[in-house]
Amino acid sequence: MAETLEPRRRSVQCASPAGLHRIAYREWGDARNRDVLVCVHGLTRSSRDFDELARALCAQFRVVCPDVAGRGESDRLADPELYTWAQYVADMVTLIARLDVEAVNWLGTSMGGLVGMALAALPGNPVEKLVLNDAAPVIGRAALERIGTYVGQDRRFESFEEGEKYVRAISAPFGPHSDAQWRFLAETWLRRQEDGSWRPHYDTRIAEAYRASMPEKDLELWPLYDAVRCPTLLVRGEHSDLVSAQVAAEMTRRGPKAKVAEIRGVGHAPTLLHSDQIAVVRDFLLQGEPT
Repeated sequence: MAETLEPRRRSVQCASPAGLHRIAYREWGDARNRDVLVCVHGLTRSSRDFDELARALCAQFRVVCPDVAGRGESDRLADPELYTWAQYVADMVTLIARLDVEAVNWLGTSMGGLVGMALAALPGNPVEKLVLNDAAPVIGRAALERIGTYVGQDRRFESFEEGEKYVRAISAPFGPHSDAQWRFLAETWLRRQEDGSWRPHYDTRIAEAYRASMPEKDLELWPLYDAVRCPTLLVRGEHSDLVSAQVAAEMTRRGPKAKVAEIRGVGHAPTLLHSDQIAVVRDFLLQGEPT
């Protein structure tokens, strides 16, 4: 049992129009377990965001947490124009093939949720259950603009403490966290450089494709959501500026008719570091409905 509490670090080679790139992932639990949960992070984050959840669920699931291309330990893409949904979905299909399973459960935060929704909308897709962590088929332009104010900035910090202060500022919508949790969120987002400074651990060029695809108004992806057929849970931050209460309500009436669990006192997005948030996900995956 003790062996399942630490991840195995692995990677898989994926293809793009510009060549090959390596996607790194962390795998928790019994590698023979056919019940797989794939967890995919948000725009500038990494697989480490799911460490607490993976430890909590790896007795029931083989939990697989990839670093999306350009983030964490995964390769940076040769052409920044390839940082697109199509490339991310293709990479995840390759990853699932490597896992050698016919079906997976999917948990995605923000961008990771949209990638999961796009995958789950495809005919013959492998997604059995879908958890959208503050991700929805309508994305508020105001939220996209807020994220755009910091994504891609080549920030350098003279000390870790300075970097952590910045992480706390841009991540304030995550809601209340302990000092240890904030430190963890900073440690997994920053990487120390050879000159002793600290900088974000992702390819800042992802901002080029992000800004190039900025819509003139709210981004609407209802055709994708309506094509999803598997049981779906929306975990929504009570004060989310990315997923409105109105959109959440509409998601319960159309497409897969998602269940909705609202996290009090949180904006975009719940970090899933808290036991009550993890319990919402666990209950849905194991019982089919959130508590």
